[in-house]
Amino acid sequence: MRMKDQSTRREFLKAASLGAGLLICNKQMGCAQLGWGPLPIAPNNPSIQHHMGRCRFCGDCREFCRSVTTVLGQQVPQGEDACIHCGQCIMYCRVALTEKFHFPAVATAIAAPNKIVVASTSPAIRVSLGEMYRLDPGTNVEGKTVGAMKKLGVDHVLDTTFAADLAIMEEASELLRRLQKSDTENPLPMFTSCCPSWVRFVKLFYPMLLPNLSTAKSPVLMQGTMVKTYFAQKMGIDPEKIVHIALTPCTAKKAEIMLPDMNSAGISLGKPEIRDVDIALTCREIAYLLKASEIDFLQVQDATYSSLMGAGSGASMIFGNTGGVMEAALRTAYKLLNDKNPPADFFDLRPIRGWESVRHATVDLGKRTLNVAVVHGIGKTRPFIDAIQSGEQKFDFVEVMACPGGCIGGGGQPYPAGDTTFIQQLRLGALFQRDANQEIRLSCDNPQIKAVYGEFLGEPLGKKSEALLHVGKRI
Repeated sequence: MRMKDQSTRREFLKAASLGAGLLICNKQMGCAQLGWGPLPIAPNNPSIQHHMGRCRFCGDCREFCRSVTTVLGQQVPQGEDACIHCGQCIMYCRVALTEKFHFPAVATAIAAPNKIVVASTSPAIRVSLGEMYRLDPGTNVEGKTVGAMKKLGVDHVLDTTFAADLAIMEEASELLRRLQKSDTENPLPMFTSCCPSWVRFVKLFYPMLLPNLSTAKSPVLMQGTMVKTYFAQKMGIDPEKIVHIALTPCTAKKAEIMLPDMNSAGISLGKPEIRDVDIALTCREIAYLLKASEIDFLQVQDATYSSLMGAGSGASMIFGNTGGVMEAALRTAYKLLNDKNPPADFFDLRPIRGWESVRHATVDLGKRTLNVAVVHGIGKTRPFIDAIQSGEQKFDFVEVMACPGGCIGGGGQPYPAGDTTFIQQLRLGALFQRDANQEIRLSCDNPQIKAVYGEFLGEPLGKKSEALLHVGKRI
């Protein structure tokens, strides 16, 4: 049904596309009388749920998904649900839509006497979780997050930045392989595959691009695989006793960890029932879990990550930012290609950084030049992909993040208390600053990454790495 006041609709869509936050729909606007239905959320949606008793039937969530994320109303393959699990509808409703709550399962796992609980924290939550406690956006609460998890009773707290560095080793190596031998099995451009909402978007709407997606798993999944193989082996823990929890800014991770083939660790151990990641919590759920456990986050003493799988390079820190995966991969690709560190400007790639929805750059890798692009905000990808398919644009390497600003604007992040874009940019700036302050800023220079290849994996794109860290043919 068309809205009577078209100017009001335009105001909403403009605000949403700019990330300005929720436009409250009230009786004066007449939305309740328009007959707009809520966004159709399937009962078995693994990431998002609709609380009908709270719904005002304003239709804002439906129109947002249709016009801004460009998902609702598009034709999908038979049997598929038209949802990419990004959770941006939650960010624009905040009342009737929430993530699926899995935090009670963490308390159950901690209480189980025969379970070893391992939690891994994603880069973006360290600069956003503090907002749940009225700290300024961008405040780094890494130490308190680790301390809170230990106070909760988690046995080992690891840093997913370790797996972000691992992902870069695999993805940069894959990029170089595609550049050397581009064919129907290794086509260009290569698209990043860290964002599960983007991967699902391709599966639903652009399946012809599936071969262009990197086969590298996301850092969250790589972390889970390594926890139940490498970490378990080094620590002398039975993998069947491990409950691995991913602490993320993302609602789509809840769906990603449930995909049928995300049990590489179990397959390698001859026990396919073992999942790589058992539970994924959003940033908001971390705060809900701590509140339910009566833990005062602000009073918790800072603590440090476990020494094994507990450290990442500066490059891994910026994974949470739009352009961060691209920038991190190019740093390592340069060193792998030229056998020397990249020049200084590779550690501050201004053409790739920024807030424009689509950014293009030409990057000199020494032995060759690459045309690259960065896109954030899933609704902006359609015209971009159309330009590639028509031959209007040609790229070698493309990063896409479904959420505005990348993971720092994920659907599981704290609701911004103020201007959304400004707050997201504060989070983004904090991660870039963290990278700048790190002594090690290349993924390939991380001593823990060198150790895991030397002791366990062998080499990037090797037989063991392919089996544990990559997906097979994307279908």
